[in-house]
Amino acid sequence: MRVVAGEAKGRALVVPKGGGTRAATDRIRESLFAILEPRLADAAVLDLFAGAGTLGIEALSRGAFRATFVERGAPAITALRRNLHATGYAGRARVVRANVLSYLAGADEAGPYDIVFCDPPFADVGILTATLAHAGLRSRLEPDALVVARLLRKHRPELPPSARIGRSKEIGEETLMFVRYDSRG
Repeated sequence: MRVVAGEAKGRALVVPKGGGTRAATDRIRESLFAILEPRLADAAVLDLFAGAGTLGIEALSRGAFRATFVERGAPAITALRRNLHATGYAGRARVVRANVLSYLAGADEAGPYDIVFCDPPFADVGILTATLAHAGLRSRLEPDALVVARLLRKHRPELPPSARIGRSKEIGEETLMFVRYDSRG
């Protein structure tokens, strides 16, 4: 696994052994960041269910100013920290070891965010629905923020009334869903 583009292009990224995480493939990241490219300059990024940090690190490489990574698994946190140091982004990153829903229920002095990556385990559609509906997510967003959810094509989470799908992109068995929230909350 490597950084696909930007200032850290080609730098190797480590992924924890075992089935605890599933890093976004080069194809997924190329498609995703082709869409996000105009929004990345100086963006604040929140990477939920970060795993080894491939999405947030790719965003930093392509111009995001800072990133907060939320992950609960110890092996993934170890890989994430190694990846941040290897790419030189540790100083622009904050790593939070927490369950995503617990993190969203607490305070976050690092927000608000322009782009949020939401990449939970594919087997748990309920956690994606709960995350997208969580008031703590909405409170962390800039007014024109974009939440990008990565999910299996066959799964569709329920969206809260304040959210709408602005765009979706199918790539193989996966879907990238671009969600916006209206300003009324």
